[in-house]
Amino acid sequence: MKNKGLIYAVDDESDIIELLQHHLEKAGYEFKGFYDALSFLHHLREKKPDLIVLDLMLPDYDGIELCKELKKEKNYKDIPVIMLTARTKLEDKILGFEIGADDYVTKPFSPRELVARVNAVLRRYREKKEEKNILEAGKILKMDIDRFEVYVYDKKVNLRPAEFKILKLLLERKGVLLKREQILEHISRRGKLVYERTVDVHIRNLRKKLGEAGKFIKNIKGMGYKFEE
Repeated sequence: MKNKGLIYAVDDESDIIELLQHHLEKAGYEFKGFYDALSFLHHLREKKPDLIVLDLMLPDYDGIELCKELKKEKNYKDIPVIMLTARTKLEDKILGFEIGADDYVTKPFSPRELVARVNAVLRRYREKKEEKNILEAGKILKMDIDRFEVYVYDKKVNLRPAEFKILKLLLERKGVLLKREQILEHISRRGKLVYERTVDVHIRNLRKKLGEAGKFIKNIKGMGYKFEE
């Protein structure tokens, strides 16, 4: 079975961890359980999961505070969190959602329902991520950031890494004039000497490879370049 992602669960009840492990692994997920917040945080620094199932009443940490800190931290804020708790009051649920939890499940719970909620939360996150990583222009140009692929009229265009970086920068900042030194700084590698005229060479090659879509890259004489549809 294909690995559907890595799930971390933090709960001080061993029977809950065992139950989650059984059902999530059966559903195709890789699973790791933790009985306290400190061991969880230690592993989190080593490897990030795709989703966290978090109990609110941990022996060494308040789950609400832990979720708050995760959602504030740049490296972890995009990891979805499902709260799994014995707190059933409406105000607890509202607080959970307000601090950034993606779902809230109360104990006792149905393992099948929890797996379904894990599937649903991950599906939403992945769809959102895919949308964010696709750039388009003029209904003819599409750039898939994750796959490092560019298409013009659905025909794949092979770009060098520097050309790909320049096109991404221009597309992300449509209509904004970018000076040569800004583009150069974006593509330069540490320790490698690159000249401003290198930008012109990359742009020329990029336009040629993009064919009709190359017209969107405008040269502002003496200033730099910008992307206009």
